[in-house]
Amino acid sequence: MTKEAEDLQTFRTFFANLVAANAGVALTDQRLRAAFASTPRERFLNAGPWRVITPIGYIETPSADPALSYQDITVALEEQGQINNGQPTLHARCIAALSIQEGEAIVHVGAGTGYYSALLASMTGPKGSVAAFEIEARLAERARQNLADLTNVTVHNRSGSETRLPSADLIYVNAGATAPLRVWLDALSTGGRLLFPLTGARYHGAMLLIKRTEADQWEARFVCRAAFIPCDGARDEELGNKLSDVFQTKDIAEVRSLKLNTSPDESCWFAGPDWWLSTTPAQ
Repeated sequence: MTKEAEDLQTFRTFFANLVAANAGVALTDQRLRAAFASTPRERFLNAGPWRVITPIGYIETPSADPALSYQDITVALEEQGQINNGQPTLHARCIAALSIQEGEAIVHVGAGTGYYSALLASMTGPKGSVAAFEIEARLAERARQNLADLTNVTVHNRSGSETRLPSADLIYVNAGATAPLRVWLDALSTGGRLLFPLTGARYHGAMLLIKRTEADQWEARFVCRAAFIPCDGARDEELGNKLSDVFQTKDIAEVRSLKLNTSPDESCWFAGPDWWLSTTPAQ
C-alpha cells in the first residue's frame, strides 16, 4: 500500500469512528464502523472539487483531494435536482436502527450512485443480498459501475414504489413518501423492517421504522427527524400538507404502531386513507 493510500485509509477509519459516534452507535455496532471504514466514498461522488450543502446553500471544497470527502457532509450529485450523497451520520443512525443481520435480503429504494447500497451490502455480507432500485437512468448506470465488484448487489433502473418488489427482510427507502406504501409492506417477510422518510409538503419529516411481527401486526416508531427529496409515485399533496402540520404540533416519540384498514381510535397520531399511526403498541 502506498503512503497516499495509507493516509487515505487513516482518514476513512477516523471518519467511520466519527460518524458512528455522532450517530450514537460507536460502541454498539462494530460492523457498521467497519462498513464505513472499508467503503471508498469518493468512488461514488462526482469528480472533485465537490459541492457541499450548507444551511445557506452549496459551497465548494478547495480541491479534489479524496480526504475531504471523509467528513460528516452532504455532497451534491445533481445540484439542480437537489440529489445528494446524503449525510453520513443520518444514514449511520438509520442503518443501525435496522439491526441488519448477516445473510438478510435487503431492498434499497433510491440508491443514487450506490454508496449506501455498498454499506448495506457490507452489513449483510456475502450470504445476503441487496436489490438496489434507482429510477434515474444516469444514476442507476453509475451505481452499476460503482458496485460491479460486489457480487451480492443487483441494481435495478426502475421505480421502487410503483411495482412489486422482491421479498425482503428489510427495506430502506431514501426518498420522502407521504404514506407507508403497500408495495413495501407486502414485500416484508415476517420479522421484516421497513425504514423510510415520512415527509410533509416541504421535504421535512422523520424516519419511520415499521416491523412486521410474528402475529402479522405492525410495530412502528420514528427514529429521527430527516429531510429527503420526494419519492416518485409515493406522494399525495393533501397528505403532505397535513403531515407538515402534524410534525410541527405532535411529538414523534409517541408513535408505537401502524394500523391498516381499520378506523382510527383515540390513540391515533396521524391517519391516512387506509392506514394510521397509533400511540399504543401493536396487538
